[in-house]
Amino acid sequence: MAGKIPDLHAEVRTGTGKGAARQARREGKVPGIVYGGESDPLAINIPFNVLLKSLKQGRFLSTLFNMKVDGHDDVRVICRNVQRDVVKDLPTHVDFMRLHRNSKINLFIPVEFINHEESPALKKGGMLNVVRPEVELIVTAGDIPEKLVVDLAGTVIGDTITISSIDVPAGAKPTIDRDFVVANLAAPAGLGSSDDEDEAGEEAAVEEVAAEE
Repeated sequence: MAGKIPDLHAEVRTGTGKGAARQARREGKVPGIVYGGESDPLAINIPFNVLLKSLKQGRFLSTLFNMKVDGHDDVRVICRNVQRDVVKDLPTHVDFMRLHRNSKINLFIPVEFINHEESPALKKGGMLNVVRPEVELIVTAGDIPEKLVVDLAGTVIGDTITISSIDVPAGAKPTIDRDFVVANLAAPAGLGSSDDEDEAGEEAAVEEVAAEE
């Protein structure tokens, strides 16, 4: 389960509009907005390097942050949008939504597959076909799981891994109300065609023997 909620430091952005946003970027900051809850929207700036580092760490859009802004109470937020420069692909604006600890939100949670070496299917050269590398869950804001774990130990060729076979954390549930496929174990590439060729060869040999008799 999720550990300590990371802090994200920001400062109040003075002024509004494109002029204030451009000034923030010239100063090495990324303008943003915090909205939702029972408070008015708050214009903020985040240091560019801090935001870029957080983005590179991954799962930025599915991480709950404790936002700290001087002169304001700390508030839990989640990023809802990161606008990027179309050429440089660098962040130019970011939107955050305020959340209460018990708020329910939809998030895509990554799936991790473990114990590959203990899978008979993979030992025989089988392939793990991942249908859903992430699964969308309805989760509680204060208890966001880091990942879903699939244990491949004992899996054989032909096995199908569905969401019902995965341990979904308490308080979370899939947004899709059916037992959907997350991954499957397939035969090695070319094995099917080789088997067909062998069977065809055996049938031809039998027919040849029958003809000689």
